Amino acid sequence: MLTDRYGLTVSTASTAARDFYVEGVDLLFSGNAGPGDAFERAIAADPEFALAHVGKARASQLRGDMAPARAAMEQAKRYAAGLPPREASHVAYYDLVLSGQGDAAIAAAKAHLVTWPRDAMVLSPCTSVFGLIGFSGHSGREQAQVALLDGLATHYGDDWWFNCQHAFALDETGQRDLARPKIERAMEQNPRNAHGAHIRAHVYYEDGEMAAARDYLTAWLPSYAREAQLHCHINWHLALCELTLGNTDAAWQRFDDAIDPTVTVCPPLIVLADGASFLWRAELAGGARDTARWAKVHDYAHKMFPRSGVAFADVHAALADAVTGDQSAIETRLRELDDLRRDGRLPSGPLTPAVTKGFAAFLRGDWNATIAAIAPVFPEHERIGGSRAQRDLVGFTLLKAYLNADRLDDVRDMLRCWRPGPGEPLVDGVAR
Repeated sequence: MLTDRYGLTVSTASTAARDFYVEGVDLLFSGNAGPGDAFERAIAADPEFALAHVGKARASQLRGDMAPARAAMEQAKRYAAGLPPREASHVAYYDLVLSGQGDAAIAAAKAHLVTWPRDAMVLSPCTSVFGLIGFSGHSGREQAQVALLDGLATHYGDDWWFNCQHAFALDETGQRDLARPKIERAMEQNPRNAHGAHIRAHVYYEDGEMAAARDYLTAWLPSYAREAQLHCHINWHLALCELTLGNTDAAWQRFDDAIDPTVTVCPPLIVLADGASFLWRAELAGGARDTARWAKVHDYAHKMFPRSGVAFADVHAALADAVTGDQSAIETRLRELDDLRRDGRLPSGPLTPAVTKGFAAFLRGDWNATIAAIAPVFPEHERIGGSRAQRDLVGFTLLKAYLNADRLDDVRDMLRCWRPGPGEPLVDGVAR
């Protein structure tokens, strides 16, 4: 019987199909270009290879191409009859993932991994800040991800992909001393692993080592394909490094070359979040507003996320609406969020509406209303999803509102409670 890279049997008699499948999984796990093509080659070698169809569905989903993702998933289910229990469970799990049943998928993954802990393709959607747990909207989701990976570590040993994801989870919970050796080891094992380079940038960020991050990413990026999943986001990290270091021209060059939504081809959620957050952080740092760049992000938000429902997208779209003065869009979004919350379909609870209202108040110049909206929910702001570095957008906004309202005791209290490592928040006026 043929097996995958993790020693699990796969139901295909074609060595070529198995090899292409393994290649596709590694391309997915490393964030490099071409996983969908590798899965297509696996399917060409064995059209009834159900797990290859699942891989194709997952690759399409991560690109934001949901129609082909669902079509591939239907093909996987078509060939699932008679599969061994592990592969049948694998297909059923991905059916939950692709149909948006996040909590059910997390439960299914945990049950599956008890019996087959090395099924990395089942574990993968539960990892990272953009995964099922990361976007669950639950309080304590950072610790939940660490607990899951801690419990599986002995099964993966010195695997480069697992080392990456374990490092990220540890870093997000402040365990930087444990995260750093894991990510360093992962990058020794697979230097062209884009997820690893990305996670290494987070470790640098949380340690306040922006010059080291800039030097590392500047050297790593040139050979990374523009069409690959993380091209925009790694450039976002690099642009933030340049902004923090005072190299504003270099930061804007990065934005225009790789983050601007009219030029990047990366997944829509990354493009929206990176575009809006960089523009806003540049303003909070003291930069002038660029209305033309904001207009592009606003238009992209309404094209790619016309309705509410994904908290991380909603808060960034709301920010673009507020900056561009699209009050009608803000009111529509708040109504949609209220409807979702009333129907029990807003996992982040009050977080998304509160942050939306806070951004709108800030852009009106109503500092106290900004504080009243954001401050009560800020202790649980992890529920909107994304990394600590990304969610600093919310914290920096609250901090700037305190400054503008001349509530200096609140500024000092907030700075005293700021997590150690990243250094002073990049907000104009904090030093004064």
